[in-house]
Amino acid sequence: MPPARRVPDFSARAARYDELRPPDETWWELFDVLVREGDLRGRRVLEIGCGTGVLAGALAERSAARVWGIEPDAAMLEVAARRVPRGVGLRQAAAEALPFRDGWFERGVMRLVVHLVDRARALPELRRVLAPGGRAVIATFDPSHFDGFWLARLFPTLAAIDRARFPEPRALEAELGAAGFASTRVVRLSQRRELSREAALERIRGRHISTFDLLDEDELAEGTARAELELPERLEVQLEWAISVADA
Repeated sequence: MPPARRVPDFSARAARYDELRPPDETWWELFDVLVREGDLRGRRVLEIGCGTGVLAGALAERSAARVWGIEPDAAMLEVAARRVPRGVGLRQAAAEALPFRDGWFERGVMRLVVHLVDRARALPELRRVLAPGGRAVIATFDPSHFDGFWLARLFPTLAAIDRARFPEPRALEAELGAAGFASTRVVRLSQRRELSREAALERIRGRHISTFDLLDEDELAEGTARAELELPERLEVQLEWAISVADA
């Protein structure tokens, strides 16, 4: 894998994060899967890596969950504080050192976060704060996602970098077991949607995913130029999810 020269900078993305990654029909489909498989409705839920608060707010408003969100990045958390409904708790904290007592939550949820944390420390912390009978639901990309992702042909090292960052389902299952979870199952979700050329270019120019921070400047420039020349008016976006459901 090409070396990761930089650490993803979420503060630089905070102001435009929701504009570049707005919830759409695929987002809500995944939301429904998380609520169903995680049994989140009406539960006391901790979201790890809540970002700008979109998922935390939706859980409170649509699923009657009592939600706390933790987020290490101050700029992202500032956006979340402006958008979540009253009653959603927010704390600036890392997944590796959760500021809650043992067994405080019924459920834990992570969406596109597990590849960003030190899992050897973060997963035991998640297990610690779950009550007996608790459950964690973790949404990440399946290995089959990366080569078919629409950005892969524009940025040649992107797929390899993300394959190394994102845990494979079996590896994550083993890590959850080592963290103290009793059992894990995996639910897969395959999604297709269309993206306009204008929206795709705006996402590339806005560096809408953190992997962009791990590409070198030449690859960024060349891939952006190719996108401006080659992207069609409409392109199909394929998303392949692996959702781990772990019972305490």
